[in-house]
Amino acid sequence: MKGKTDKPGFFDIINERRSVRIFDQESEFDHAVVQKCLEAAVLAPNSSNMQLWEFYRVPESSKLKAPLSRLCMGQKAATTARELVVIVTRRKLWKIRAKANLAYIRECYKDSDPKKQKRAMSYYRNLVPKFYAKYPFWSVVKQVIAWFVGLNRPMVRQVSGCDVRVSLHKSAALAAMTFMYGMQAEGYDTCPMEGFDSKRVKKLLNLPKDAEINMIIGCGKGLPEGVYGRRFRVANEEVIFEK
Repeated sequence: MKGKTDKPGFFDIINERRSVRIFDQESEFDHAVVQKCLEAAVLAPNSSNMQLWEFYRVPESSKLKAPLSRLCMGQKAATTARELVVIVTRRKLWKIRAKANLAYIRECYKDSDPKKQKRAMSYYRNLVPKFYAKYPFWSVVKQVIAWFVGLNRPMVRQVSGCDVRVSLHKSAALAAMTFMYGMQAEGYDTCPMEGFDSKRVKKLLNLPKDAEINMIIGCGKGLPEGVYGRRFRVANEEVIFEK
Protein backbone atom coordinates (compact mmCIF):
# COMPACT_ATOMS: atom_id res chain seq x y z
CA MET A 1 0.00 0.00 0.00
CA LYS A 2 1.46 3.31 -1.04
CA GLY A 3 1.66 6.40 1.12
CA LYS A 4 -0.61 9.31 0.31
CA THR A 5 2.29 11.29 -1.14
CA ASP A 6 3.15 8.56 -3.65
CA LYS A 7 1.19 8.91 -6.87
CA PRO A 8 1.10 5.56 -8.68
CA GLY A 9 0.31 5.19 -12.34
CA PHE A 10 -3.02 3.86 -13.56
CA PHE A 11 -1.89 0.26 -13.97
CA ASP A 12 -0.18 0.38 -10.58
CA ILE A 13 -3.54 1.38 -9.09
CA ILE A 14 -5.29 -1.53 -10.79
CA ASN A 15 -2.67 -4.02 -9.66
CA GLU A 16 -2.52 -2.73 -6.09
CA ARG A 17 -6.24 -2.36 -5.46
CA ARG A 18 -7.54 -5.18 -3.32
CA SER A 19 -10.75 -5.72 -1.39
CA VAL A 20 -9.46 -5.08 2.12
CA ARG A 21 -11.68 -6.48 4.85
CA ILE A 22 -10.00 -5.09 7.98
CA PHE A 23 -9.19 -1.39 8.30
CA ASP A 24 -6.74 0.33 10.64
CA GLN A 25 -8.56 2.13 13.46
CA GLU A 26 -5.55 4.15 14.61
CA SER A 27 -4.04 5.64 11.45
CA GLU A 28 -5.02 9.06 10.15
CA PHE A 29 -7.95 9.09 7.76
CA ASP A 30 -8.83 12.13 5.68
CA HIS A 31 -12.60 12.07 5.13
CA ALA A 32 -12.25 14.90 2.61
CA VAL A 33 -10.65 12.36 0.25
CA VAL A 34 -13.92 10.42 0.18
CA GLN A 35 -15.73 13.52 -1.04
CA LYS A 36 -13.02 14.15 -3.63
CA CYS A 37 -13.25 10.60 -4.96
CA LEU A 38 -17.05 10.68 -5.08
CA GLU A 39 -16.86 13.87 -7.13
CA ALA A 40 -14.60 11.94 -9.50
CA ALA A 41 -17.07 9.03 -9.50
CA VAL A 42 -19.87 11.20 -10.90
CA LEU A 43 -17.70 11.62 -14.01
CA ALA A 44 -17.99 7.89 -14.72
CA PRO A 45 -19.70 6.83 -17.95
CA ASN A 46 -23.39 6.05 -17.54
CA SER A 47 -26.31 5.08 -19.74
CA SER A 48 -27.60 8.03 -21.82
CA ASN A 49 -25.89 10.41 -19.37
CA MET A 50 -28.96 10.05 -17.15
CA GLN A 51 -26.90 9.89 -13.93
CA LEU A 52 -29.61 7.98 -12.07
CA TRP A 53 -27.46 7.41 -9.01
CA GLU A 54 -26.93 8.82 -5.54
CA PHE A 55 -24.08 8.39 -3.05
CA TYR A 56 -24.61 8.41 0.70
CA ARG A 57 -21.66 8.92 3.03
CA VAL A 58 -21.73 7.46 6.54
CA PRO A 59 -18.48 8.44 8.33
CA GLU A 60 -17.31 6.88 11.58
CA SER A 61 -18.58 9.93 13.50
CA SER A 62 -22.17 9.33 12.34
CA LYS A 63 -24.65 7.77 14.76
CA LEU A 64 -25.74 5.60 11.83
CA LYS A 65 -22.32 4.02 11.31
CA ALA A 66 -22.66 1.29 13.94
CA PRO A 67 -26.21 0.21 13.04
CA LEU A 68 -25.36 0.30 9.33
CA SER A 69 -22.36 -1.93 9.99
CA ARG A 70 -24.59 -4.41 11.79
CA LEU A 71 -26.93 -4.43 8.79
CA CYS A 72 -23.91 -5.32 6.65
CA MET A 73 -24.10 -8.63 8.49
CA GLY A 74 -21.42 -7.44 10.89
CA GLN A 75 -18.67 -7.82 8.29
CA LYS A 76 -15.31 -6.53 9.48
CA ALA A 77 -15.09 -4.57 6.24
CA ALA A 78 -18.03 -2.57 7.61
CA THR A 79 -17.41 -2.54 11.36
CA THR A 80 -13.75 -1.45 10.99
CA ALA A 81 -14.35 0.96 8.07
CA ARG A 82 -13.58 4.60 8.75
CA GLU A 83 -16.40 5.53 6.41
CA LEU A 84 -19.11 3.66 4.54
CA VAL A 85 -20.39 4.78 1.14
CA VAL A 86 -23.79 3.54 -0.02
CA ILE A 87 -24.23 3.48 -3.80
CA VAL A 88 -27.88 3.86 -4.81
CA THR A 89 -29.84 3.81 -8.09
CA ARG A 90 -32.81 6.16 -8.62
CA ARG A 91 -34.95 5.23 -11.62
CA LYS A 92 -37.72 7.62 -10.59
CA LEU A 93 -35.51 10.62 -11.32
CA TRP A 94 -35.47 9.95 -15.05
CA LYS A 95 -37.80 12.87 -15.93
CA ILE A 96 -35.65 15.35 -14.00
CA ARG A 97 -32.45 14.03 -15.55
CA ALA A 98 -33.93 14.02 -19.07
CA LYS A 99 -35.02 17.63 -18.58
CA ALA A 100 -31.50 18.57 -17.44
CA ASN A 101 -30.00 16.92 -20.51
CA LEU A 102 -32.42 18.77 -22.77
CA ALA A 103 -31.43 22.09 -21.20
CA TYR A 104 -27.78 21.21 -21.73
CA ILE A 105 -28.40 20.29 -25.39
CA ARG A 106 -30.21 23.57 -26.06
CA GLU A 107 -27.21 25.48 -24.74
CA CYS A 108 -24.48 23.24 -26.13
CA TYR A 109 -25.93 22.93 -29.65
CA LYS A 110 -27.42 26.39 -30.04
CA ASP A 111 -24.82 27.45 -32.61
CA SER A 112 -24.51 24.08 -34.37
CA ASP A 113 -26.44 22.28 -37.08
CA PRO A 114 -30.19 22.48 -36.22
CA LYS A 115 -30.67 18.90 -37.42
CA LYS A 116 -28.03 17.68 -34.97
CA GLN A 117 -29.73 19.49 -32.12
CA LYS A 118 -33.12 18.13 -33.17
CA ARG A 119 -31.82 14.54 -33.18
CA ALA A 120 -30.27 14.94 -29.73
CA MET A 121 -33.41 16.50 -28.29
CA SER A 122 -35.61 13.84 -29.88
CA TYR A 123 -33.59 11.20 -28.07
CA TYR A 124 -34.47 12.63 -24.64
CA ARG A 125 -38.02 13.58 -25.58
CA ASN A 126 -38.99 10.31 -27.27
CA LEU A 127 -36.65 7.37 -26.71
CA VAL A 128 -35.70 8.00 -23.08
CA PRO A 129 -39.35 8.16 -21.88
CA LYS A 130 -40.13 4.94 -23.73
CA PHE A 131 -37.26 3.20 -21.95
CA TYR A 132 -37.71 4.48 -18.39
CA ALA A 133 -41.46 5.08 -18.07
CA LYS A 134 -43.65 2.70 -16.09
CA TYR A 135 -47.18 1.88 -17.26
CA PRO A 136 -49.30 -1.26 -16.88
CA PHE A 137 -48.05 -3.93 -19.31
CA TRP A 138 -45.61 -1.42 -20.87
CA SER A 139 -42.65 -3.70 -20.23
CA VAL A 140 -44.31 -6.51 -22.19
CA VAL A 141 -45.35 -4.12 -24.98
CA LYS A 142 -41.75 -2.91 -25.34
CA GLN A 143 -40.48 -6.47 -25.63
CA VAL A 144 -43.04 -7.31 -28.31
CA ILE A 145 -42.14 -4.17 -30.27
CA ALA A 146 -38.43 -4.99 -29.99
CA TRP A 147 -39.09 -8.53 -31.25
CA PHE A 148 -41.09 -7.38 -34.30
CA VAL A 149 -38.66 -4.60 -35.22
CA GLY A 150 -35.78 -7.01 -34.73
CA LEU A 151 -37.13 -9.30 -37.44
CA ASN A 152 -36.00 -6.88 -40.15
CA ARG A 153 -33.11 -4.88 -38.66
CA PRO A 154 -30.77 -4.70 -35.69
CA MET A 155 -32.71 -3.75 -32.57
CA VAL A 156 -31.95 -3.25 -28.90
CA ARG A 157 -33.54 -6.25 -27.17
CA GLN A 158 -32.95 -5.33 -23.51
CA VAL A 159 -36.03 -3.15 -22.96
CA SER A 160 -38.00 -4.90 -20.23
CA GLY A 161 -38.45 -3.54 -16.71
CA CYS A 162 -35.77 -5.91 -15.46
CA ASP A 163 -33.44 -4.74 -18.23
CA VAL A 164 -33.89 -1.13 -17.10
CA ARG A 165 -32.87 -2.13 -13.56
CA VAL A 166 -29.80 -3.90 -14.90
CA SER A 167 -28.85 -0.82 -16.89
CA LEU A 168 -29.16 1.39 -13.81
CA HIS A 169 -27.00 -0.91 -11.72
CA LYS A 170 -24.36 -1.20 -14.44
CA SER A 171 -24.00 2.58 -14.48
CA ALA A 172 -23.86 2.71 -10.68
CA ALA A 173 -21.19 0.00 -10.65
CA LEU A 174 -19.05 2.01 -13.07
CA ALA A 175 -19.24 4.96 -10.68
CA ALA A 176 -18.43 2.71 -7.73
CA MET A 177 -15.35 1.34 -9.46
CA THR A 178 -14.20 4.85 -10.37
CA PHE A 179 -14.59 5.80 -6.70
CA MET A 180 -12.53 2.83 -5.52
CA TYR A 181 -9.74 3.52 -8.00
CA GLY A 182 -9.71 7.12 -6.80
CA MET A 183 -9.39 6.01 -3.18
CA GLN A 184 -6.53 3.70 -4.14
CA ALA A 185 -4.78 6.54 -5.95
CA GLU A 186 -5.01 8.60 -2.75
CA GLY A 187 -3.43 5.82 -0.68
CA TYR A 188 -6.60 4.37 0.86
CA ASP A 189 -8.26 0.99 0.58
CA THR A 190 -11.85 -0.09 -0.04
CA CYS A 191 -14.08 -3.13 0.07
CA PRO A 192 -17.30 -3.36 -1.96
CA MET A 193 -20.02 -5.31 -0.15
CA GLU A 194 -23.18 -6.99 -1.38
CA GLY A 195 -23.93 -8.75 1.90
CA PHE A 196 -26.41 -6.45 3.64
CA ASP A 197 -30.08 -6.25 4.59
CA SER A 198 -31.25 -3.88 1.86
CA LYS A 199 -34.73 -3.39 3.34
CA ARG A 200 -33.42 -2.37 6.75
CA VAL A 201 -30.62 -0.25 5.28
CA LYS A 202 -33.18 1.73 3.26
CA LYS A 203 -35.19 2.32 6.42
CA LEU A 204 -32.15 3.25 8.50
CA LEU A 205 -30.92 5.81 5.96
CA ASN A 206 -34.45 6.97 5.13
CA LEU A 207 -33.82 6.39 1.44
CA PRO A 208 -36.52 7.23 -1.16
CA LYS A 209 -39.01 4.48 -1.89
CA ASP A 210 -37.70 3.88 -5.41
CA ALA A 211 -34.06 3.71 -4.32
CA GLU A 212 -32.19 0.46 -4.88
CA ILE A 213 -28.86 -0.16 -3.19
CA ASN A 214 -26.18 -1.17 -5.64
CA MET A 215 -23.42 -1.83 -3.10
CA ILE A 216 -21.93 -0.52 0.13
CA ILE A 217 -18.23 0.31 0.15
CA GLY A 218 -16.05 0.29 3.25
CA CYS A 219 -13.17 2.77 3.23
CA GLY A 220 -10.01 3.17 5.29
CA LYS A 221 -6.35 2.35 5.56
CA GLY A 222 -6.16 -1.39 5.20
CA LEU A 223 -4.28 -3.69 7.56
CA PRO A 224 -2.15 -6.52 6.11
CA GLU A 225 -4.42 -9.12 7.68
CA GLY A 226 -7.34 -7.49 5.85
CA VAL A 227 -6.12 -8.95 2.57
CA TYR A 228 -7.18 -12.58 2.56
CA GLY A 229 -4.37 -14.21 0.62
CA ARG A 230 -2.83 -13.65 -2.78
CA ARG A 231 -5.04 -12.44 -5.61
CA PHE A 232 -6.48 -15.27 -7.68
CA ARG A 233 -7.79 -14.95 -11.21
CA VAL A 234 -8.42 -17.66 -13.79
CA ALA A 235 -6.09 -17.68 -16.78
CA ASN A 236 -6.60 -14.84 -19.26
CA GLU A 237 -7.13 -17.43 -22.00
CA GLU A 238 -10.31 -18.53 -20.25
CA VAL A 239 -11.94 -15.11 -20.36
CA ILE A 240 -10.33 -13.06 -23.16
CA PHE A 241 -11.15 -14.06 -26.73
CA GLU A 242 -10.58 -12.67 -30.21
CA LYS A 243 -13.00 -13.31 -33.08
